[in-house]
Amino acid sequence: MTSPIILWFRRDLRLSDHPALTEAAASGRPVIPVFLHDEVVSSLGAAPKWRLGLSVAAHAKALSEKGARLILRRGRALECLADLVAETGAGAVWWTRAYDPDSIARDTEVKTALKQAGVDARSFPGHVLFEPWTVETGTGGYYRVYTPFWKAVRDRDVAEARPAPGRIPVPEGWPASDDLDDWHLGAAMRRGADVVGALVTVGEDAARGRLGAFIAEGIDNYDEARDFPARDGTSNLSENLTYGEISPVALWHAGRRAMQEGKRGAETFLKEVVWRDFAYHLVYHTPRITHANWRPEWDAFPWNTEATKAVTRWKRGRTGEPFVDAAMREMYVTGTMHNRARMIVASYLTKHLLSHWRIGQRWFEDCLIDWDPASNAMGWQWAAGSGPDATPYFRVFNPATQLEKFDPDGHYRRRWIAEGQAAPSATALSFFDAVPRSWGLAAAEAYPAPIVNLKEGRQTALDAYKARDF
Repeated sequence: MTSPIILWFRRDLRLSDHPALTEAAASGRPVIPVFLHDEVVSSLGAAPKWRLGLSVAAHAKALSEKGARLILRRGRALECLADLVAETGAGAVWWTRAYDPDSIARDTEVKTALKQAGVDARSFPGHVLFEPWTVETGTGGYYRVYTPFWKAVRDRDVAEARPAPGRIPVPEGWPASDDLDDWHLGAAMRRGADVVGALVTVGEDAARGRLGAFIAEGIDNYDEARDFPARDGTSNLSENLTYGEISPVALWHAGRRAMQEGKRGAETFLKEVVWRDFAYHLVYHTPRITHANWRPEWDAFPWNTEATKAVTRWKRGRTGEPFVDAAMREMYVTGTMHNRARMIVASYLTKHLLSHWRIGQRWFEDCLIDWDPASNAMGWQWAAGSGPDATPYFRVFNPATQLEKFDPDGHYRRRWIAEGQAAPSATALSFFDAVPRSWGLAAAEAYPAPIVNLKEGRQTALDAYKARDF
């Protein structure tokens, strides 16, 4: 009971509301914080891997201010942890649970091997509000539709967020650590890192400040403002939630307090926090959602799976549909994309272009700094029609009418599309600095004609769905 505890940080890079850290610090045993560049981290795309590196650096600094260190190791998780146990004499390895299939496979291997070696290998909650196995339907199964899931959890008690430990016990000596710079986590971002880097909000303190500002100034109008991509109408916290710089519990209680104060957008905000939980609920119970059609009847649907010219134009923000192109360009400049815009670009790719949702899912995996394995998978399948949705196929968003409705003054379009403007905005011009030079794009080019006629593209999609008798 006096041996060190190795605390393995992953997507939980914070000190407050961290159950594993709280219990480890309270034990009085030396705590050795560790972050691994393991098989799951190695599989990340360019933008999330780069942004993860920033979060790791911020977390290392926060730990150092508590008198601790963040030990960095690279390699397979089991091998790295076994080496650290041998080097430090640690009797325990603790971590926060994850629910996606890749993480579960890694963690199961680690827990099994360490326990067989006599090590206290233990996982803790903290990544979601409600553990996926604790939310069941009346018949004992998992929820397949969001609204009943929301009704099942909305009145549950959620323990208050725990403060950061006042003190973290440390070992007499520290094991060797890699240098974060040697990992080159941002290498694949190339010149885009400089553009996106100017706009990121990194670390636990910054995340808590962002939440505080949103509750004070934005949540009252959230239910309406969140639909308009040109407005600063959302919390922008997906970036921080992705790396665990803030916990969903902190968001939940901030939203509940706002609701009690009569702020009308608070319940909508809480529903969005729970939507993330629902994504992990589905990923845990139906892990195929991350890589295959959630609805098996879609397996025979003749989606295009090739890198066609149309798909290339979609990736480069050159479809000729301003809403789609503005959204894609926003992603390259900021690393994120407005939620309504995500629905529009996903619907356009999978329905107007009849291209497989996996093409878009993989592209987002590479380009979004707030990429999340559960939310990204569920979002793409929801838009494509192959996922958890009561109206799976006949919802085809029209990007032109959506732009008229949610960007009536053209602010979003002008913010991100330079072509055709006499004096393009700095944000629109930043797109050309962020994307690869090999794309050969320039602001002076003419804006492209649309790839497809929207009415005809919609009808082609509906005819294809009807032929498959969905």
